[in-house]
Amino acid sequence: MTFEPYPFERLRALFKEITPKKRGLDLGIGEPRFETPKFIQDALKQHTHSLNIYPKSTFEESLREAQRGFFKRRFKIELKENELVSTLGSREVLFNFPSFVLFDYQNPTIAYPNPFYQIYEGAAQFARAKSLLMPLTKENDFTPSLNEEELQEVDLVILNSPNNPTGRTLSLEELISWVQLALKHDFILINDECYSEIYENTPPPSLLEACMLIGNEAFKNVLVIHSLSKRSSAPGLRSGFIAGDSRILEKYKAFRTYLGYTSANAIQKASEAAWLDDRHAEFFRNIYANNLKLARKIFKDTLIYPYSFYVYLPVQNGENFAKTLYQNEGIITLPALYLGRDHIGADCVRLALVYDTPLLEKPLEIIETYRENHA
Repeated sequence: MTFEPYPFERLRALFKEITPKKRGLDLGIGEPRFETPKFIQDALKQHTHSLNIYPKSTFEESLREAQRGFFKRRFKIELKENELVSTLGSREVLFNFPSFVLFDYQNPTIAYPNPFYQIYEGAAQFARAKSLLMPLTKENDFTPSLNEEELQEVDLVILNSPNNPTGRTLSLEELISWVQLALKHDFILINDECYSEIYENTPPPSLLEACMLIGNEAFKNVLVIHSLSKRSSAPGLRSGFIAGDSRILEKYKAFRTYLGYTSANAIQKASEAAWLDDRHAEFFRNIYANNLKLARKIFKDTLIYPYSFYVYLPVQNGENFAKTLYQNEGIITLPALYLGRDHIGADCVRLALVYDTPLLEKPLEIIETYRENHA
């Protein structure tokens, strides 16, 4: 089994022969550049004595309770104990869940947006599934969709709203339509909601909210995935969860006990502290909101959605633009070509606005000048 190189491997290869004339910001990777809040670090330190104990394969109940509490505060939905499974962030569950849930399917099919978080493609490959790519383009308002024939064929659909890299966020009405399609055609529907806490003014809806509004209170066929990484500037904790249909999750929880995917108790306690607190998340959210406003001010002709912390920036040629910018200014951007297939995104780069706003202003102005000069 051979997997495609990860986007950042391709980026390293692109820059391999280049010695930049200056040192600039790395806007290529979506990794928060803020210190993890001290109260989370303190919770980790205070529980290092528990390293001599095997952590439970199902994670501690207190962590799961904190995650359910977050979901209730954020989305006004009170999840039952069997409607949430703790995970190592979002990446590992996105990779292994499709293989688990499609194990008994003959010739399964998975649909996901294009461009995409590459783990979706890897998950489909590992599950020996056919991939249906849902193109996100300016012409379709970066909206994922499937035609009737594809809906008849698909077994699992992965949405990503708010979306990486475009920032496009599906409305509650659009999410309701997807839930109705999942019930009508009996496919499993997942929304990767790891950017749900990064927004300017109006919080984006959850797919489970859409379920509740149409009476699918058992979340039949529907699941969502959340993570602390962006919300708490704590990607190193690898803390997340999958929530929704308990019929599926009961079996998935048993499956996970064999994988041994869990965290040390000290890490769980730090994660618990983060899920219980909303003030620090609001602090980071305000920074990202200001960053999006700044980008909108500088890139006047570019559609920048008020969600996530990315700018999906149109340029003449994504790879050439990234190389020229890196060579002359040391600023790293990611060619959007590396985030998709079928040459989608070839004329865009992705910018990750993951620094304090004052640090971003000059680099973004430089990028806009390069765009104007290479139009």
